Amino acid sequence: MSVSTRAVTTAVLAALVAAASYVQPRPLPLVAAVVVLVVLVALGWPSLLRLPAAGSTRLVVALCGTGGAAATYFTQGEPVLRHLPTVLAGAVVLSFIAQMLRRDGRPQLTESVSGTVAGVVAAIATSGWIAAARSDAGATLVVTSAVALAVAAAVAALPVRGWVALGISAVAAVLVGGAAATLLPDIDTVSGLWCGLVAGVVVGALHLLLERLPARGARLAGLTAAALPVAVCGIFVFVVGRMVIL
Repeated sequence: MSVSTRAVTTAVLAALVAAASYVQPRPLPLVAAVVVLVVLVALGWPSLLRLPAAGSTRLVVALCGTGGAAATYFTQGEPVLRHLPTVLAGAVVLSFIAQMLRRDGRPQLTESVSGTVAGVVAAIATSGWIAAARSDAGATLVVTSAVALAVAAAVAALPVRGWVALGISAVAAVLVGGAAATLLPDIDTVSGLWCGLVAGVVVGALHLLLERLPARGARLAGLTAAALPVAVCGIFVFVVGRMVIL
């Protein structure tokens, strides 16, 4: 999958998250969008990192990511993410159980366990979108961040590499985030600038990191690479909502 295709896919997924945040009954459609992100992350994660036992890795990442989304959706009161540490702890146990069930001699055992846990963390981070939608700014916070994320992904497709690409993505996302917050209710311009900065840095940093992975060009790995910025950005958007807006 080419860089431009991944950028377009990332922008489409960000738009999906933004649209789902406004569909009634909130936040159930957003939960569905988050589950889609989790599945996309799980599908190509073993290929992206070249991990053995791809099937069990996909299963653990998908189950734990979906479990995190469900826990966030059903949690009442604050803190809304208080059950995620339990989900993550269970994910570590599942990762070891999956390795114990392997019948291939367990090559690359350390890489497989650490890679699976890393995939789970990325999948669970999507729950931040659901938590952000339940904050005071709600859907406006999600839309502002998602729009900035989509623009940062589009800019990342430009023929520039390295730290220059990260800087351009961050600047573009900050400008768009501030503009979107100015036009939308329930969020001020400064908060929009922060949302844009977070989205731009996440997209730029992941773009810089994924440049070093040769497997990113494969179909499933490329799909996961495209979904990863949207997935990981969820938890950072929630943090911005808590620290800047509230």
